[in-house]
Amino acid sequence: MSTDERMYPIEVAGVRRELPLMQVKPGLRIAVLNILGDTELVQAAAAALAQKLHAVDYAVLVTAEAKSIPLVCALALTAEKPYVVLRKTHKPYMGDSLRAETLSITTGKPQTLYLDEKDRALIAGKHIALIDDVISTGSTLQAMRLLMSKAGAEVAAEAAILTEGERSQWEHIYALGHLPLFTG
Repeated sequence: MSTDERMYPIEVAGVRRELPLMQVKPGLRIAVLNILGDTELVQAAAAALAQKLHAVDYAVLVTAEAKSIPLVCALALTAEKPYVVLRKTHKPYMGDSLRAETLSITTGKPQTLYLDEKDRALIAGKHIALIDDVISTGSTLQAMRLLMSKAGAEVAAEAAILTEGERSQWEHIYALGHLPLFTG
């Protein structure tokens, strides 16, 4: 913990940041990583994750909207792979989309993820890598896995910049670091 009890220092792929602590419920705070607009951190994390995923056999990167979009885009460029973004709202142009529900730790509300009909053909029958910025409860991952199963894709790897909470729960995740939960 930093000298400022409202911040938590991290280093990811050689890039240092101070993360603000946010109360998500009484007695529980989390360190919030917001990579939107942080080009330096996104590029460093994408390069480091590309190295970790190098030996994995996957054809497509998949993420959920919204904060992890710059990460998956940078990772796609580095790894020279296509990517798919699972959306949080259905738009008419998405056609016959697939859907799955999740519960976000940051909002505390149910969210639905949608796989655009055009992206179904890209991932059907393929090995894919699920990408997120921070994996905390695993609910978003669970919804992404469900959508991949519905679409006929096989999850070859799951990766994130950081995991959070019980470290042993995330041993299978390709991650660049881990965040504790702050209780009390």
